Amino acid sequence: MSPRRAALAILACLVLMTATPAFAQEVPGGEALEPLYIAIMVIVGLVYLYFALALQVIARKTGAEHGWWAWIPILQILLSLKVARKPTWWIIPCLVPYLNFVMLILVWMGIAEARKKPSWWGILLIVPVLNLVVPGYLAWAD
Repeated sequence: MSPRRAALAILACLVLMTATPAFAQEVPGGEALEPLYIAIMVIVGLVYLYFALALQVIARKTGAEHGWWAWIPILQILLSLKVARKPTWWIIPCLVPYLNFVMLILVWMGIAEARKKPSWWGILLIVPVLNLVVPGYLAWAD
């Protein structure tokens, strides 16, 4: 999961949390799902923290300015573009559904090259479990 996806997932959960009381209905036994909901929120939060920290470390190691942008959802995209040495206008296709998957791969290929790793590491983001490993490898591998 990319940092952008993690941020969007957190944002979606926060929006749904605020909308829940408006659409809530009394369902017998509905409170039984509350621990599951809380567990999902904790997992999503931890994934967001992991990706933001990894992107901040990558930014620091590549000499990019404003590493703290890794913690702010839209600025994460700009920071990723800056680290990958891609033009700023690329943020527009990064926000277009379906096209953003292609852009994500291209940007992370650029980030891998900026960290002096093979560019195919960026392609690994489309593999479900490896997409959790790639940012950590690019951030903390020598």
